[in-house]
Amino acid sequence: MNPPSGQQFELTHGDQRAVVVEVGGGLRQYSVAGRQLLDGYGADEMCSSGRGQVLIPWPNRIEGGRYEFDGESYALALDEPERGNAIHGLVRWSAWRAAQQDGDGVVMEYTLHPQPGYPFSLALSIDYTLSGGGLGVRTTATNVGPAACPYGAGAHPYLTLGTSTVNSLLVSAPARTVIRSDDRGLPLDEEQVEGTEYDFRQSRLLGETKLDHAFTDMDRDDDGLARVELVDPAGDARLTLWADKAYSYLQLFTGDPLPDVTRRSIAVEPMTCPANAFRTGKSLIRLEPGESFTSAWGLALTSSRLGDAQPLDAPLA
Repeated sequence: MNPPSGQQFELTHGDQRAVVVEVGGGLRQYSVAGRQLLDGYGADEMCSSGRGQVLIPWPNRIEGGRYEFDGESYALALDEPERGNAIHGLVRWSAWRAAQQDGDGVVMEYTLHPQPGYPFSLALSIDYTLSGGGLGVRTTATNVGPAACPYGAGAHPYLTLGTSTVNSLLVSAPARTVIRSDDRGLPLDEEQVEGTEYDFRQSRLLGETKLDHAFTDMDRDDDGLARVELVDPAGDARLTLWADKAYSYLQLFTGDPLPDVTRRSIAVEPMTCPANAFRTGKSLIRLEPGESFTSAWGLALTSSRLGDAQPLDAPLA
């Protein structure tokens, strides 16, 4: 009997273990020395709440599922019917294939064919790799159709350090701007984080802060990466999610309205564009025929008990 998430691709490197799945090409598990770092789901379970899913060709929401591109109007299925939105792209439930696999890596591929609401063709590839620096995820989309197409990408990992809630964690995120949204999850306006409860530029206790916000204007390290860090002061563990310059937005979500994840983990979602980009054009990528776009993010754990492993110096070097 096939698991609900299809074929399972297990990766190992030293004491690291990851599981990538056929359905959606997503990431079901990632652990270091037996410590689960993703709030994932079981092999006998169907993915829920977007856990570990790939968000292509748009992350987040499109208002009413309607948008215009190059003078043409398009209408997508409303798969968030309670809010009247199209959400998180078109590939989350599709069967991907493993084009290459070895012990510490797998390349998942999928061709997104033209369909109602998105009559464009994309060849997609996601390279998952474990190394001494942690987990790296590199996504490439190539327009294999005859016309230009709109494109955006994101990922939806829920991060955990094994605490019963995320309230006790110290959180840092290098963003200077937060995007406020309406009750449909659509952007209203932007404001500087300084002086607000959404300023995480310096590591601080998350506490009771509720997050379902996109952040941008990120300060980056000398290697060009933006880093979000979760620290468990009691356990002396630090989990870092890094994102390259292709990801200019991060969605932080404490899962409060979702019973299966509520405040036991925090989604840190790298995104190339914000919600509603297909309508607003904000940071929307235009792919001409034959053109490709690549983005990379990853995870690394540091702990005195696990040695002195460091985050990757460059994506998938």
